[in-house]
Amino acid sequence: MDFNVKKLASGAGVFFTRAVQFTEEKLGQAEKTELDAHFENLMSRADCTKLWTEKIYRQTEALLQPNPSARIEEFLYEKLDRKAPSRITNGELLGQYMLDASKEFGPGTPYGSTLIEVGECERRLGAAEREFLQTSAISFLTPLRNFLEGDWRTISKERRLLENLRLDLDACKTRLKKAKVAEAKAAAEHELRVAQTEFDRQAEVTRLLLEGISSTHVNHLRCLHEFVEAQAAYYKQCHFHMQELQKELGRLPNAFALNTHSIATAGSASEGLSSPVETDTLKIEEVQAPATGTRKAKVLYDYDAADSSELSLLADELITVYTVPGMDSDWLIGERGNQKGKVPVTYLELLS
Repeated sequence: MDFNVKKLASGAGVFFTRAVQFTEEKLGQAEKTELDAHFENLMSRADCTKLWTEKIYRQTEALLQPNPSARIEEFLYEKLDRKAPSRITNGELLGQYMLDASKEFGPGTPYGSTLIEVGECERRLGAAEREFLQTSAISFLTPLRNFLEGDWRTISKERRLLENLRLDLDACKTRLKKAKVAEAKAAAEHELRVAQTEFDRQAEVTRLLLEGISSTHVNHLRCLHEFVEAQAAYYKQCHFHMQELQKELGRLPNAFALNTHSIATAGSASEGLSSPVETDTLKIEEVQAPATGTRKAKVLYDYDAADSSELSLLADELITVYTVPGMDSDWLIGERGNQKGKVPVTYLELLS
């Protein structure tokens, strides 16, 4: 018990001495041992690394998982050393809803068959997103968090210890200056030598840790490259799925063409025209290109016309396009020589 009291009293005395030294330094009443410029630069660089690593980590975390509640849940599971339950992505959920809806509307209808194609694509996009999130969490987020929770805590601990030993050293210097009696000077000089040795040893330990920040940058650079590669692979996969979806949709029955066909049928019955197909053909042939407003367009993908009112396309060919009043914004009139017909805008790259 006596030992603990003495130890507590000694600790309180050291704390008080450091507090006095710190206060006097702030008031300009005591000298402060300054670290060399290289050491100060190392500490400044370390602080900067910690600050921006933390910001990048938090924002990447928000990017990969925008839901704060989900992030907290995953954090708690990780701290409890338990595997978080697999969470379905929004894309996968949307795809499942579309597939369920197609059963209600009929998979044989234009709307139902399109829902199936789009739903399957959304599910593939959602699965690709889940894989991207898992890869990025392992290759990018985890190393950043390990630095903040591991290396940086060690650096901070050693820096605090160095600052305390620096206060002890300067307190010894102050006592030596105030000592008047030879015996007191001798004791103060001994304390100063011990304090200087401990400070120098701790300064070297802290310096080595701060110089290790360079290795941290190299590691984070590698992780950054892996993150970019994961993003590039993810977006490439998404682009591929969307291109395939557009091709599939181009092969499905065109609901817009069916509506046009129905209207043309009604018109031919009332006006005595020979057939709805002829009416559609006449409509396209009667459309005259405006004097202005025509543009060249490059075809991005092959497209098979759904009926005689549309124009089939071949990838990479150039055609002339224009619009007419009242026309659906998703379509343009396309011309290739003497051929003319409706073409989908999404299959074109409009040129100036």
